[in-house]
Amino acid sequence: MHIRGIRGATTADVNSEEAILGATRRLLSEMVRANDVAAHEIAAVIFTVTNDLNAAFPAEAARQLGWQNVALISGTEIDVPGALPRCIRVLMFWNTPRAQEEVVHIYLNAAEGLRPDLKGAPYTGTLERTP
Repeated sequence: MHIRGIRGATTADVNSEEAILGATRRLLSEMVRANDVAAHEIAAVIFTVTNDLNAAFPAEAARQLGWQNVALISGTEIDVPGALPRCIRVLMFWNTPRAQEEVVHIYLNAAEGLRPDLKGAPYTGTLERTP
């Protein structure tokens, strides 16, 4: 068994609790679906948000999905000039026998442009997408 990282990002339409938690729930649900993750396999999740999102902790979205025994933490991204606004990033640590190349990373909404090499396909170690 290995610990693998599943990356994901999305954006919230506005700085509101409803927008942040809704976007985060959708992202987490897509990450879990794409990788066939069971909640008991998740070791921990790190959430970060850009400094223009402060109406809610995105980790609360995981609690709303029933992840009561998963270690969660929320933080603020580095405030880089020109960075994508209203962005929520996730790094999920997953206990799995799968190889790193089998992990599917999820980027939604305006965050799709952050890693076009990873969107919708397992990362192959190159910038080319898998067929």
